[in-house]
Amino acid sequence: MDDVRQLVVAGAAAPWEGEEGHEQQRLGVVNACSLARNFVAGGMEVVIADVLTPETSDLYRRELPGCVIVHLQVGLVEARRRAATREVWLTEDEFRMLHEADAANPPHADHRIQVDALDLRSQIGEVARLWE
Repeated sequence: MDDVRQLVVAGAAAPWEGEEGHEQQRLGVVNACSLARNFVAGGMEVVIADVLTPETSDLYRRELPGCVIVHLQVGLVEARRRAATREVWLTEDEFRMLHEADAANPPHADHRIQVDALDLRSQIGEVARLWE
């Protein structure tokens, strides 16, 4: 999903940056769903990774009927540890705000998996088991 958002070069706004940010977030979801429908029509399976809100999860369901939403949950301490291993794009305040918003108002999901103690391979395995 971030790759789709990176297509916006001039005037890009983060989702928490007012109405323009919310509109760009919604547009990103709609565009990701359009790409997904095209790939599915071509016989490919699609996974979209995104930071969800209740609003965006509902939008995914509307744009991709029958989609399965899996909410991977991680505690703040572990999220910070993981974030420290890659390039940082958020301020500390933005990072904390997003994590707290997810905990207080999680997205509508078909499945939730707590991933604090899971490495990447284990997370993939947990998600794959949902389709068995």
